[in-house]
Amino acid sequence: MRRTLILLTALASLSACGKDKEPEIVLPTDSCGAVRLQGLVSQPVEVLDTIRFTQPMRIVRPGEAVTMDFSPARLTVETTATDRISRLSCG
Repeated sequence: MRRTLILLTALASLSACGKDKEPEIVLPTDSCGAVRLQGLVSQPVEVLDTIRFTQPMRIVRPGEAVTMDFSPARLTVETTATDRISRLSCG
């Protein structure tokens, strides 16, 4: 009788696990166009002078202080010490 009770408890626990919803995957939004500009990574920062941007943009160099305000429409371009584009993101 005791074995049956343990087995039923284990089965009930396992069946409860199966009813949980799977975690929802949330993809980041690309409100500033950073995804389509990923081809600029490793290019010299001067290449940005040839592009006309309709959204706000900031260039962040290593060690440079930046504000922590989040602006989803703003393109943030991070560079290396040698002025090459290392990352493009929204914010």
